[in-house]
Amino acid sequence: MHALAERYENEIINFDRDKEVERICETMRNIMRSKLRRRGVVVAVSGGIDSSVSAALAVTAFGAKKAFFIQLPEVDSAEDTQSRGSQLIEHLGVEHTTHNIAATLDAIGCYDARDEAIIKTFPEYTDGWKNKIVIKGGLNGQVNHFMLVVQDPHGQMHEKRLDLREYLQIVAATNYKQRIRKSIEYYHADRLNYAVIGTPNRLEYDQGFFVKNGDGSADLKPIAHLYKTQVYALAKHLGLPESICNAIPTTDTYSLPQGQDEFYFALPYQEMDKALWAHNVGASASDLASMLKISEEQAKFVFQDIDNKRKTTHYLHAKPYLIDSIPELGL
Repeated sequence: MHALAERYENEIINFDRDKEVERICETMRNIMRSKLRRRGVVVAVSGGIDSSVSAALAVTAFGAKKAFFIQLPEVDSAEDTQSRGSQLIEHLGVEHTTHNIAATLDAIGCYDARDEAIIKTFPEYTDGWKNKIVIKGGLNGQVNHFMLVVQDPHGQMHEKRLDLREYLQIVAATNYKQRIRKSIEYYHADRLNYAVIGTPNRLEYDQGFFVKNGDGSADLKPIAHLYKTQVYALAKHLGLPESICNAIPTTDTYSLPQGQDEFYFALPYQEMDKALWAHNVGASASDLASMLKISEEQAKFVFQDIDNKRKTTHYLHAKPYLIDSIPELGL
């Protein structure tokens, strides 16, 4: 085994799961007592691996009676994600509610704004068609660009490059979904005097794969330090249903199935975890190339893509800037 791969196995794959769960839960309890001062936690469960593990950790830390789960589907939500979310709720035995946000999204123009931009690329697009966006270019050293993929009612797939204006409008419209969901989460948090749990893993958090004031907004993010590979390991360790432990990461945002690597990351999560970790520990592109069995040139492009995403998504992490400091508030 290559030395870098062996180190990755030792540090990331073979971590002490019992110890990590205990550490996370104790830290969550300390934060709740000393900083947040809330009675319990709200978690939006999508049926995905990250929200499921975050939910399970919350129940482990605070107990089922101090957790409240929410399912927030809309017209583009996949049936299997809703099914997995329901399995998780039953498995953990937590009070919950389901709020379909489709009518709200329709009322504020989410679907109309999205379709307006799609029609500028595919004039024939209408009811009965499906859509998604995919990313291309980064792994080959090109500037990342986005392709719009649509499926007509006969099942035929069509693909065209998106102009920036239309890309931004589609993303802005679909971001409504995350922001409406977060508003509902905070309604229940306010109602119960609970804190909101955020669910990004380290790869998503580092690379800005979240919506500002949407799924990026939370009071406590218990798995933001864990690589997604580790999140999968904790799902099995915590005894979550097999359907969740084996779930393939998707955005669950567009009407066509869309993997996270199609939309945002240069590689599937297993390889992106290795690339991000290798970059974080100062490994060379040559070492990464050997580890992933790709060319050294491609490895350099992956490192470059990681750095570019950190720069371009800094805005998502940034707190509001003040003209003057407010020392009385520690700001």
